[in-house]
Amino acid sequence: MLAILRSQNVISLNRAVAISRVPARPIISRTRFGASTSTSCSRQYTTSPPNPSSAPKPVRSRLRRVGRALLYTTLGVPVAAGLTWYALDVLEPKGDPLHRHQPRHIVGGPKNLVMTHGCKGSVLKAEEIHQNDTRQRLVILGCGWGAVSVINQLDPKQFHVTVVSPTNYFLFTPLLPSATVGTLELRSLIEPIRRMLARLGGYYVEGRAEDVDFENQLVEVAGINGSEGRRFYVPYDKLIIAVGSESMTHGVEGLEHCNFLKSITDARDIRRKVMENFEKASLPTTSPEERRQLLSFVVCGGGPTGVEFAAELYDFLKEDLVGYFPAIPPEEVQVTIIQSAGHVLNTYDLKISEMTEAKFKRENVRVVTNSRVTKVNPTSVVYKDKVTKEETEVSFGVCLWSTGVGMTPLVKTLVSKLPAGSQKNRFAIETDGYMRVIGTHSETVYAIGDCSTIPQPHFVERVMQYLKDHDENGDGVLSFKEFQLLAQRMSSRHAELKVFLGHLEDVFEKYDRDNSGTLDMDEIREFLIDAEKNCTSLPATAQVANQQGKFIGQRINILHTIEDNAEEVAKLPAFAYKHKGSLAYIGGSDAVMDMGNGMVYGGIGSEYLWRSVYFSEQVSLRTRLLLLMDWSKRALFGRDISKF
Repeated sequence: MLAILRSQNVISLNRAVAISRVPARPIISRTRFGASTSTSCSRQYTTSPPNPSSAPKPVRSRLRRVGRALLYTTLGVPVAAGLTWYALDVLEPKGDPLHRHQPRHIVGGPKNLVMTHGCKGSVLKAEEIHQNDTRQRLVILGCGWGAVSVINQLDPKQFHVTVVSPTNYFLFTPLLPSATVGTLELRSLIEPIRRMLARLGGYYVEGRAEDVDFENQLVEVAGINGSEGRRFYVPYDKLIIAVGSESMTHGVEGLEHCNFLKSITDARDIRRKVMENFEKASLPTTSPEERRQLLSFVVCGGGPTGVEFAAELYDFLKEDLVGYFPAIPPEEVQVTIIQSAGHVLNTYDLKISEMTEAKFKRENVRVVTNSRVTKVNPTSVVYKDKVTKEETEVSFGVCLWSTGVGMTPLVKTLVSKLPAGSQKNRFAIETDGYMRVIGTHSETVYAIGDCSTIPQPHFVERVMQYLKDHDENGDGVLSFKEFQLLAQRMSSRHAELKVFLGHLEDVFEKYDRDNSGTLDMDEIREFLIDAEKNCTSLPATAQVANQQGKFIGQRINILHTIEDNAEEVAKLPAFAYKHKGSLAYIGGSDAVMDMGNGMVYGGIGSEYLWRSVYFSEQVSLRTRLLLLMDWSKRALFGRDISKF
């Protein structure tokens, strides 16, 4: 009984505690009229309620808020930036503001052809199209080294630029031999010309320049890629001819059986042909005679292009042939270089030539010098020794023709139109020291690169001046030290004299007829006559074209503001070529470098120095990255041996 009472007391106590914790509710009482009155009971708590503001916040909820903020920032900023860029891209007008509206076609000129609307000042009175354009129309023919150097120097506020070329890309030609055997990919060597013109707001016209009307300042352009036969005019205020050159044929019969190496198409053809020959030679049905012919590679010309192609082919044989074509022993492959001069790389220092020939001899690359190719048959080359007059025939699977430079059809046409007697060179268009084409209106037509040449200097006419300037002690003769200073100044201005002045001790001894240890007036004159014969033109290299392009770009930028002031124009300096050295890859991780003043190098690390120079000369970050990837891919996986 007692236990039951105790349990009832506990239950009552618990109910009382629960009721005391319930908030007091107002007591509503109704009156006789239906109105209600309320009174509030005081709220009593056994314990004080917790204060929400003083309670600590959970760590988990704080981290969740921070993470949410970071997520919104990470996603929101790029989205907002993308939407802003898209809005600006849609709303911003595209292209040159003077060409947003397509103008009507203008027809006229001597041949009544369609004319590009170009810029203000058209000979067909098209000023209404460009009423507010004060820029001069600059037309550049070609998109090689010289043209690209000009583009990089121009002020977009001064010139409206139009480039006319059958190819829409700039090709890095010094590395073209590396693409013939898969060391580099072809797209790693090109940069679209439209991308380079974007800074100037310039225009590219895909076509082939056929003629120039110097009187009316019109370039006649023929369409290509299905537009053959359609011709039109491109008007100009200033014209820069940078169309390059063609390989010199020397009248040799059968050059249609040879491959050239001037363009992407040429490199692709050689690469396909090389791989096809190796595939055919590895077949069991190929006879020994046919096998020898397929595996024979002949290079006609011992210049940088021919030497580097032979070097890249040698590397392919040594590093990749054994793994990819185990049925073909490397000793069965024969590489032959035929050179008409006494040494390969004859425009380099003599030490470079000797070093290269010694390297090729060790690696079984056959070098034939003092020999001229007389005929090219479908599967063989005939050459004659210039000393013994003996003719030799060597078979080939691939024959590369890389000998000298000659005029393109356009340059031949232009030279024939210029005033009689103004052009005397048979291989290029002549310019003065300011790169202005001789026989045209001053400061209107320029020519740069392989298609141009500066006339031969007349050293003999200044023999007295040379003697006076270099005769330090005034005795009327030149000692060896004084002659050395004269030779250095001549070679620094005329790089083509470097080979002629190879070993100065031997040269000085040759012209010191009386063995007096000095050169008198007659001996100096004899020396200068021979120097004139060897100083025909600047070398046809990318270095020369690059410097000429920079010179022209800077000159016409200045001329735009002072062209009406003859005195200021006369003060502008003439073009002065500065030889920065020459280099060539000779295979087997070796390269040779002629750094001028008798300094040559071809030792350890020369290949990487050669690569770094060409890497720094690239025209864009894109091509630099592609070159790095190609060189890395070749080191890891070998060369790409696909045909395409």
